[in-house]
Amino acid sequence: MGVDLGDVVPRKKVALESLSNKKIAIDAYNTLYQFLAIIRGSSGEHLKDSRGRVTSHLSGLFYRNINLLELGMKLVYVFDGAPPELKAVEIDRRRKQRDEAKRQYTVALEAGDTVSARKYAEASTSLRQDMVVESKQLLDAMGIPWVDAPSEGEAQAAVMAMEGTVDAVGSQDHDSLLFGAPLLARNITISGKRRLPSKNIFIDVEPETINLQETLKALELTREQLIDFGILMGTDFNPDGFKGIGPVRGLKLLKTYHSLEKIEPLKEEISKIDYQAIRDLFLHPPAKHGITPSWSEVKPDALRAYLVDEHSFSRERVEAAIKRVVGLESSKTETLEKWFG
Repeated sequence: MGVDLGDVVPRKKVALESLSNKKIAIDAYNTLYQFLAIIRGSSGEHLKDSRGRVTSHLSGLFYRNINLLELGMKLVYVFDGAPPELKAVEIDRRRKQRDEAKRQYTVALEAGDTVSARKYAEASTSLRQDMVVESKQLLDAMGIPWVDAPSEGEAQAAVMAMEGTVDAVGSQDHDSLLFGAPLLARNITISGKRRLPSKNIFIDVEPETINLQETLKALELTREQLIDFGILMGTDFNPDGFKGIGPVRGLKLLKTYHSLEKIEPLKEEISKIDYQAIRDLFLHPPAKHGITPSWSEVKPDALRAYLVDEHSFSRERVEAAIKRVVGLESSKTETLEKWFG
């Protein structure tokens, strides 16, 4: 779920090209869930290879990364480790939602209702460990480094951004800001249109960035207060939030009382959660320090063997995608030498 900071947070619409040559730490689980949810057939079925293995995550990861590599982005994927104990309630909630969605999916299929079937299929999305392993193998073949976080992937990505290892964190959720990421880049791993899971309609999706310091200045909050604001909205560590509190009212309450525990109208409800533990998790998350990702070139033979031979991808499409990025750097150098040599 992640925290939803709403429209009160200043956002800057950007062209993907503006992120060229930027190092971006991608929240891997967040991205893979997107691909598994949206890359499906008309009745909600996953893409599969000739042996019946799901390939939706590999398809999304390969073709979207090709687009971003072609633009000159340097990506590093960060995978979740063990979830914090504070996340247990949210994990259980998600499991129950997926189980119910799977049940509804079967009912919809039996009724021939493909529209509902697809909706419930998306809601039942789960990421298995074998899919994580497959994704890492594909990233290796693409020359894209990856990192195993000790806990939350977004926390690890935020720490890397704070240390200057990367320029931004790439994720759909706003949690990275609470973890301290100086810059959050959203909508960079999905296409220009996105289907709303609960409705059979598509909405335009534009890349955007959110700058932490600009956000704090605009909202007139400290980072600690921004974390309190997130807790009011509801985080993965207190998923229910507070009834009747949206971004506008939450911000007003925080500006009036300055910290979570001082908000008189919510004092009883606030006392029921371990808000200090949540604060500490955002301020001092488990993470590795001093990471130095190593980027390498795309490995065409490895990609052909993995995608075409192993997972039944279209050889023509894979070859066309590879051609877009192989030799890209040398062609840029040749162009520069032609004009300035």
